[in-house]
Amino acid sequence: MTASPSPARSATPARVVKVPLGERSYDIRIGRGVLAEAGSAMAALKPAACAIVSDETVARLHASALAASLEGAGLRTSLVTVPAGEPSKSYARFAEVCDSILAARIERGDLVVAFGGGVVGDLAGFAAAVVRRGVRFVQVPTTLLAQVDSSVGGKTGINSPHGKNLVGAFHQPSLVLADTALLDTLPVREFRAGYAEVVKYGLINDAGFFDWCEANGTRVFAPGDERDQAVAVSCAAKAAIVSRDERETGERALLNLGHTFAHALERACRYDGSRLVHGEAVAIGLALAFRFSQRLGLCPGQDAVRVARHLQAVGLPSRLQDVPGGAGTADSLIDAMGQDKKVERGALTFILARGIGKSFVAKGIEAGAVHDFLTEELKPS
Repeated sequence: MTASPSPARSATPARVVKVPLGERSYDIRIGRGVLAEAGSAMAALKPAACAIVSDETVARLHASALAASLEGAGLRTSLVTVPAGEPSKSYARFAEVCDSILAARIERGDLVVAFGGGVVGDLAGFAAAVVRRGVRFVQVPTTLLAQVDSSVGGKTGINSPHGKNLVGAFHQPSLVLADTALLDTLPVREFRAGYAEVVKYGLINDAGFFDWCEANGTRVFAPGDERDQAVAVSCAAKAAIVSRDERETGERALLNLGHTFAHALERACRYDGSRLVHGEAVAIGLALAFRFSQRLGLCPGQDAVRVARHLQAVGLPSRLQDVPGGAGTADSLIDAMGQDKKVERGALTFILARGIGKSFVAKGIEAGAVHDFLTEELKPS
């Protein structure tokens, strides 16, 4: 099932969110129809050529429009495609993308254009970070998850058999173009998955935005001002945190709310998107983070209930029992958490909450407490 395209809805003026990082500052341009601006926006960065990296699905739907815009601005353009899905974030695909960028004669002054969802953004961004020891790149995210989260902030990388995103680099884009009209053709399941990341920003430090999500969440699923507003508020929230802590030495870790649980679940599912996609894992992780906080006596029970209810209201999973084929055992999930990037000297770090909009970094959490919690959560309802 796909969300129905809405050709009758015309382009809207772009909302611009700035990511202030000194000489590496960049704009996020958000709105319906900003893809048409791609040629002029990228030409302003003065490259001679652009290598578009996309997945096969996005390329089939939209690559011709992007290429036409770039070529219309006088930019030499090439296209590199990979299969859609998380398995493309592999060493083998990474090598293929790097070699294809080099074969296209992309130089350090040129641009790699990541045109797709989070997988393509992570993969293409990492390739741009290392080809010729660093090539500029532009994010053109085509999923809600990528528009509100992974395209902003400069995290790039691929997966290892040891865990998700364990090989990568910080490499900031030079520009982000988030055309919300591209979300019209996004499968509903993928849209829901991206919405989990929208909710996350309210839960981290903006209780008012979570209230807004409860009131307007279903409207975000349709083309309109609420969708653009959700993307803009989410990007502004992430930009503010990234500008203060670019390399995740402190506050930026808050953006991982729910992700320690989520990454363990993805590993338990062997990154099989037919069972669980990233945003679904994040939704379960958010609910677990609040219930774990409640169990530790940190968070009011009613807040944990509100989080789970809102996720369920938009069709997202919120319990370990919601994982098709099962989530594994408490022991296997704890083992997967041991490879999480937030582990320090073997101790588990979680993002926990004292309430909605009151998240904080909790270091040195006892594995036994997590094990007992997961054991309880895995029991049949």
